Amino acid sequence: MMDKELNFVEHLDELRKRLIISAVAFILFLVLGLVYVKNIYLFFMGDLGYKLMILGPSDILWIYFHIATVVAVAGTIPVAAWQIWLFVKPALKPLERRVTLAYIPAMFFLFVGGLAFGYYFIFPNIMRFLINLGKDLMTTSFTADKYFSFLINMTLPFGVAFEMPLVSMFLTTLGLVNPYKIVKLRKYTYLILVLIASMISPPEFISHISVAIPLILLYEISILLSKIVYRQKQIPALNVDEKRDNHIY
Repeated sequence: MMDKELNFVEHLDELRKRLIISAVAFILFLVLGLVYVKNIYLFFMGDLGYKLMILGPSDILWIYFHIATVVAVAGTIPVAAWQIWLFVKPALKPLERRVTLAYIPAMFFLFVGGLAFGYYFIFPNIMRFLINLGKDLMTTSFTADKYFSFLINMTLPFGVAFEMPLVSMFLTTLGLVNPYKIVKLRKYTYLILVLIASMISPPEFISHISVAIPLILLYEISILLSKIVYRQKQIPALNVDEKRDNHIY
């Protein structure tokens, strides 16, 4: 009993260590984002063609911290994934260690790819559509607060969503997810994804569809890749059973 308690305490200490390292990495990347926040701000402005307005001095600080936070999240993802891998490493088999280790750099690139997809495809198309709705009736002028809130809502969820296929593969490799059970929840998942799309996109039908369809496609890709990993995990077990049957025979 004492050994179990000591082992549990050691696991908690190890987990605390990994969380602290991830938190420190987040803070460092946050500082880095704040150092280069003006360059990042100008990049996100794109070809808007005019300066954004602010309604109060605190808006500047809010915008800078939101931009730096996105940078910090992107930079912390591989660090946090590495820490998670180190935490579960003792429980993994040698093959599982090599396979899951390859997921770490992929998580970062998929997150950045999701941000790029949201920024270069979803954001400009929805932005153009909404501006054209009132083009002949209203003068278009945005506050920095509204512009960057809209931009982050259109890009950050896709950065997270693009992680779905990799996370499902990772959890399937660890034996924590069975894709054939997830398939049974498809209709409920679709409903949740549509609700998420409606919450993060502007309140009109075209925007909802533009966001919901990519999320649903990513979910289906996640199931497909998870099934591939699951089948590959079953092959060694089948070979062992065949050898055992042959030996008995």
